[in-house]
Amino acid sequence: MSGAVSPALPSGAAPLSLGRARGAKRVLPGFHLTLGYTLLYLCLIVLIPLTTLVLKTFTLSWEQFWAAVSAPRVLASYRLTFGASFLAALVNLFAGLLVAWVLVRYKFPGKRIVDALVDLPFALPTAVAGISLTALLAGNGWIGQYLEPLGIQLAFNPNGVVIALIFIGLPFVVRTVQPVLEDMEKELEEAATSLGATRWQTFRLVLLPALMPALLTGFAMAFARAIGEYGSVIFIAGNMPMISEITPLIIIGKLEQYDYAGATAVALVMLVFSFIMLLVINGLQAWQRKRGVSA
Repeated sequence: MSGAVSPALPSGAAPLSLGRARGAKRVLPGFHLTLGYTLLYLCLIVLIPLTTLVLKTFTLSWEQFWAAVSAPRVLASYRLTFGASFLAALVNLFAGLLVAWVLVRYKFPGKRIVDALVDLPFALPTAVAGISLTALLAGNGWIGQYLEPLGIQLAFNPNGVVIALIFIGLPFVVRTVQPVLEDMEKELEEAATSLGATRWQTFRLVLLPALMPALLTGFAMAFARAIGEYGSVIFIAGNMPMISEITPLIIIGKLEQYDYAGATAVALVMLVFSFIMLLVINGLQAWQRKRGVSA
């Protein structure tokens, strides 16, 4: 009707949407204030230290930089650090999934104690962890005294480095995969079983695709943590140049010799490798999510 008039609102009343917008209250302050605090915090904690590292490295000429990062002793430490970190993260990928599976899917006496022990590497000082592992695996240790006569030496060589990195990296995979397993619907597994799928087919086709992003994240966190580990490794590695010397120890040695530019140069190389690794993992996770949506 052309002459229809919409009913007038009571005096002092506002439209419902406008009233909700005006009445909405946020727990934290407004966007601009919280964004400012966030950027300030990130600058103080992350950006300024990394910028200082890069600027200190730029005090070297290209020849000096290349000589610092490509010395035979430094290259040997790269191979040990990244190789042992990758191997330890790979072991934790499977062991962490197994531990998380047992903690989520089974009930057994002492389950809460086992669950708490998973977080022990988080709470335990890294130096204490290194000393404990050395006391266990050295030639006169509780376990090493039985293995060394058999020709198995697990301490004061690269084997000890891998074991220490496995110890400190396991919780990252377990605590990343565990909540995903807890949220997964068991009806999907029951439906797959009712359709004739075997246990392996159910795990590979139903569970593993949903767990893959969490597994990749846990692998990345364990790998990144292992690259920078120092305290638990130096006690069990033996720290022999060209054999069992990790890159963080190279950096510490340069700092003790007041070679600050050389130390930051080696640290910058490790930082670049860490960023590349994180970009690769993020790319794999994005691919996995797209694959899950398309499926």
